[in-house]
Amino acid sequence: MQTATFAGGCFWCVEAVFKRLRGVHGIASGYAGGTTQNPTYEQVCSGQTGHAEVIQIEFDESQIGFEDLLNVFFTSHDPTTLNRQGEDVGTQYRSAVFYHSEQQQQQAEAYISQHSADFDAPIVTEVTEINNYYAAENYHQDYFARNPQQVYCNAVIPPKLAKLRKRWLPLLKADD
Repeated sequence: MQTATFAGGCFWCVEAVFKRLRGVHGIASGYAGGTTQNPTYEQVCSGQTGHAEVIQIEFDESQIGFEDLLNVFFTSHDPTTLNRQGEDVGTQYRSAVFYHSEQQQQQAEAYISQHSADFDAPIVTEVTEINNYYAAENYHQDYFARNPQQVYCNAVIPPKLAKLRKRWLPLLKADD
């Protein structure tokens, strides 16, 4: 098993997308990239801790590669907006790849270099070594599956899932 950590806006949205991929065996929403130890959701949302909302993915590289995860990541959010995704604004919503190995760093940097022309604006996704990760509170875990009618989730996540199915169908689990 390998680990990947991505920040692409609200972790509820990012988690809902990645949990549908074959080879993904675990996802945990959390916080990374900041300075406060064991931050709370409220502290992270204040923008004062430096953390981003992230998901940490456990995946089986024999079923899905890190490059596949990068493809889904960069096409499931807007990597060209600094510190925001849609109406979610703040450094906690920045786009970031928190790499766990030199190989992941190289792949993320190569992806950005090779695909920058695919976007209408420069990619602002940061590529940073994971130096801390704190799991989010339990009520954030598997949030969309447990709260599909929550107004925010209902408005923002279904279009992301439709785009995922349209663009990355071969990467989806058989039951999705």
